[in-house]
Amino acid sequence: MTPLKTNIKRPKTLSIGGATYDLFVRTGKSVLHEDHGAKTLTLPLGQKIRVEQVIETCGGGAANTSVGLARLGCEAHFCGVLGSDQWGERQLRNFEREGVDARSATIVEGETSSFSIILSAGSGERVILYDPGTNAHLHDANFDREAAAGMDWIYLNHIHERSCVIEDDIAAILSKHPEMGLTWNPGGSQLKHGIREKTIKALLHKTRLFLCNKEEALQFTGKKTTEEAIDSLLTHGVRIVCISDGQRGSTASDGEATWHCPVIAGATIVDTTGAGDGFGTGATWALLQGLDLPTMLRAGTINATGVIGAMGAEDGLLTDTDMRQQLKTISLPVTEIVR
Repeated sequence: MTPLKTNIKRPKTLSIGGATYDLFVRTGKSVLHEDHGAKTLTLPLGQKIRVEQVIETCGGGAANTSVGLARLGCEAHFCGVLGSDQWGERQLRNFEREGVDARSATIVEGETSSFSIILSAGSGERVILYDPGTNAHLHDANFDREAAAGMDWIYLNHIHERSCVIEDDIAAILSKHPEMGLTWNPGGSQLKHGIREKTIKALLHKTRLFLCNKEEALQFTGKKTTEEAIDSLLTHGVRIVCISDGQRGSTASDGEATWHCPVIAGATIVDTTGAGDGFGTGATWALLQGLDLPTMLRAGTINATGVIGAMGAEDGLLTDTDMRQQLKTISLPVTEIVR
């Protein structure tokens, strides 16, 4: 695979989307129940349930991917909307600590930043109670087009339905700068509208790396199998399609070859929040380094494994040094799928 730019020491990346302040409440496995294979967290009314641990962390798709890319050596920028409250201030302090440039962020006075209460059973399973807060205020009026046009790579995370108006702006920027890369992990509203929607079709044609899980891929494309979904996305102009399938690993194709990567056997699972963002960050880093498709899958898997081994979406994200070392030492066989 031809690298995007081989002379870039610190690629400039812009993560667009949400930032969320997360409150993790670990209750232990006593509230976890399984019925005919379906797991649920049960909180009986009127009862007291002992809390084992409470942790406050920063999260949200664009926050996670900008922090992840900064740790991997990129000049990472964040574009989203924060409130002028304590949660927004904590996000800004976290960006500063992590070396993320937040000058493209919009601060809204008198509004509540996005926050989540995440109920965890202590073995990876969780329920997320979520308020989008200021994330819904990202519009074309406050989207930093000038900053976006100066990037080497844009990472478009889940965005609120009201924010989809910026898709045209992103497609226009990519048209003017064909050397720029785009990683796209679509959210619920885009998945609902589907692959044939006009603005989505235009953005797909500019997408270097498309990420989603199997259920999302089938919903988005209207297909019945992963293979059909991959073919449909490639036909619509996506350069690389990558679809994850839980413990069954991930599959990626560039139209010339299709590869499958397993998960890391025996990996410790503490919390799965942010695993997808960790995968996408690692995969995007690999493409920016000019690495091939199998290595891209391994980098994404290794980074996601770091995330699920810690509480919160950001603590387990790897540094550039850690990533390069683990790529050398972790045995993770990627196999080509003959179709």
